[in-house]
Amino acid sequence: MQHIKNTRMKYNELCAISGLSGLFQLISTKSDGAIVRNLDDQTTKFVAARSHTVTPLDSIEVYTTGDNVRLWEVFQSFKQNEQALESFDVAKADNKALKAIFLKLFPDHDQHRVYTSDMKKMIKWFGILKKLDLLNEEPVEEKETEEQN
Repeated sequence: MQHIKNTRMKYNELCAISGLSGLFQLISTKSDGAIVRNLDDQTTKFVAARSHTVTPLDSIEVYTTGDNVRLWEVFQSFKQNEQALESFDVAKADNKALKAIFLKLFPDHDQHRVYTSDMKKMIKWFGILKKLDLLNEEPVEEKETEEQN
């Protein structure tokens, strides 16, 4: 697998798609769906709106014991605690191991409302974003961009 680094790609262009594994870059939207690029193999495809839900990563929040937090903040907690992931294989982990590692990576999560399937996705997504070096810059809010123009 080749290492891909696209300096023009931004965190706010990234999305998850229901029914498809991995992360995608949103290239364009149409009335009946979206054109996306898979971050793993760089293939571009059309996803129909009637079959799939496209969810931008910057719109995802995670339940905590206090206020919900943006997924970006969860990934920043992962970065601070990533030594816990060094020998962890998410593909082979059972639910108990996933819960234990997630507690180390993001201790503030609500253990009753965050499902293990979501924990597994977030750990996989973190690995993809880290490999592509997309975890270093704070995502820019749309409002801030408009105000600067």
